[in-house]
Amino acid sequence: MAQIGNVTADQLIAGSSILSRPAEEFDNDPSVEAMWAMKAMEHAQILCSVDPKILKLTPHDKDIYKAFRENFPNMKVDKIDEDEFKSPQEKEKWRPFCEQFKDLVEDYSFGTLLRADCTQDYTEKNSILTTRIQFYAIELARNREGFNDGVRKKFKSSKV
Repeated sequence: MAQIGNVTADQLIAGSSILSRPAEEFDNDPSVEAMWAMKAMEHAQILCSVDPKILKLTPHDKDIYKAFRENFPNMKVDKIDEDEFKSPQEKEKWRPFCEQFKDLVEDYSFGTLLRADCTQDYTEKNSILTTRIQFYAIELARNREGFNDGVRKKFKSSKV
């Protein structure tokens, strides 16, 4: 039977409904993160098949990216330090950013996995549970600023 970490495929499917709840309801639960790994891999496959600079994640990419860089002009997006990212000070900065997309981006506050280091694959150690709008903001910045280019090159060279 297929298994991710200590979670079987049947457990992933049975627990998938839990993922529709807001991210703030979850601690860093490895079983929840494993469930999201399946969803995150879909994004990685898309990222590898299309030039990241032209990849559209939402109909609102331009607005999300603009607002992100206005609110977080110096944030490094290639490698995210989870402790810093989830610090009380950063949470206070993120809250108004996220809320501005409440009525614009579907499921903006739902839990989504983000790669801490964009040069690495989704693994338990390289995954951070974030809100969907944070994921979009950071991945859009990675795409537009060239940080996800290496993923596509790595994927193409591994298929040869």
